[in-house]
Amino acid sequence: MSEFKHIPVMLSECMEGLKIKNNGVYFDGTLGGGGHSAEILKLSSPDGRLIATDLDIDAITAAETKLQEFKGRYILVNDNYKNYDYILNNIGVNELDGVLLDFGVSSHQLDERERGFSYLAKDVLLDMRMDRGQSLTAKDIVNQYSREELLKILYEYGEEKFAAAIVRNIIAQREIKAIETTGELTEIIEKSIPRKFQQNGPPARKTFQALRIEVNGELDGLYDCVIGLARRLKSGGRIAILTFHSLEDRIVKQAFNYLYADCICPKTLPICVCGKKRELNLITNKPLTASFEEISINSRSKSAKLRIAEKV
Repeated sequence: MSEFKHIPVMLSECMEGLKIKNNGVYFDGTLGGGGHSAEILKLSSPDGRLIATDLDIDAITAAETKLQEFKGRYILVNDNYKNYDYILNNIGVNELDGVLLDFGVSSHQLDERERGFSYLAKDVLLDMRMDRGQSLTAKDIVNQYSREELLKILYEYGEEKFAAAIVRNIIAQREIKAIETTGELTEIIEKSIPRKFQQNGPPARKTFQALRIEVNGELDGLYDCVIGLARRLKSGGRIAILTFHSLEDRIVKQAFNYLYADCICPKTLPICVCGKKRELNLITNKPLTASFEEISINSRSKSAKLRIAEKV
């Protein structure tokens, strides 16, 4: 395993948004390289506590080393953050002062060629699993999913307007030979997209994004998870969420707006009968984005959007 490297995106904005305090209890559901977690522990010294989760055992292993100076103040769990109820109940934590979720793929996962996340690596097996203990891989999806399933994934998760041509060529190729490597898939995608439309960025990016989301079930239960974690906050506690594509951001926005609403009754009713009360105040009406300076240093921050809300 190569060294786990990852530059935390919008680090100062996330920390300012969370309003870290020295006796707080925080949940970082997407540990990654541990950059955000380390800063939470630093700013909450000397007695702040952190619970952090990650599906990638490499992230957990690397973070154990990175966070050594804060030993005794954190618990790292190799699990999906969507299992927050079980995780928090298991360690006796009922309420949180802050929640951070960063939905970006770590630089380590993209750069470690054998993980199969990147279209830049040409001769690597299609994998894309964040949890290498699970069975489903990108190779399985490309070779076994039906035409309708592949179209749905590419249209919805990749927002790929050339999905029909890409899927047609995938199916034609896999009838001859199984598609096994990132390079083979990238070649099919490039053949499927007219040359004049390949000037707007790597042509394989959207398809690889769509496959990664499907492999890891990234959007499954996301809305309910945001709602549930926000409800775990103490009054005045904050939740900060970094997204990197429009589907994630839309789900987070919808969840925040629901929690912000005072009433969800139809407007035709003369009085409220739903009993819904506002649970969050929106700190960011529009998402924050990375500064020009940060983008120039870390190009992967370009698509980041940060939404922050505070428990009433």
